Amino acid sequence: MALNLSIWKSLALRGGAAVVFGILTLVWPGITLLAMVLLFGVFALVHGASYLVAAAFRDPKTERRRGTLLIVQAGLGIVTGIITILWPGITALALLYLIAAWALMMGALEVTAAIRLRKDIRNEWMLGLAGILSLVVGVLLVLMPGAGAIAITWLIGWYALFMGILFLALAFKIRRMLTAAAT
Repeated sequence: MALNLSIWKSLALRGGAAVVFGILTLVWPGITLLAMVLLFGVFALVHGASYLVAAAFRDPKTERRRGTLLIVQAGLGIVTGIITILWPGITALALLYLIAAWALMMGALEVTAAIRLRKDIRNEWMLGLAGILSLVVGVLLVLMPGAGAIAITWLIGWYALFMGILFLALAFKIRRMLTAAAT
């Protein structure tokens, strides 16, 4: 893949948006779920737009297949951002209950696996304990969606901050490579 100037700019844009999103989410831990969802919607829009930028400035002769993927990724980010901004309450509640359902299903499967494997492996109790923890988290999210939303806010904030820092570091490394290759 031939690297060009738009690659590092696209990564820097995504990284900067992720860092800003992460910091805003962590600075205000009591932020309402609605505000967090709207911040995510804006982040998804910027993220999708950065893929459009990368697609527009790619070399069509050498990166034909990559262009299609970039446009699909751009569309996914932009549509996700628009839906999130237009229906933030539904998006937040749906996300919370999706995570709760996942935790409940995984917990049940992990406990079942631990019971079935008790004669085949040692320390199967660890798998069972992980399953019980998943079940507890799932039940708590269903029973206390507000507290679950704050916990999810922290998790997403840290994730976005670290992802953004990694994207920025990669962007500037690519920029240095391109600058060195040009001289």
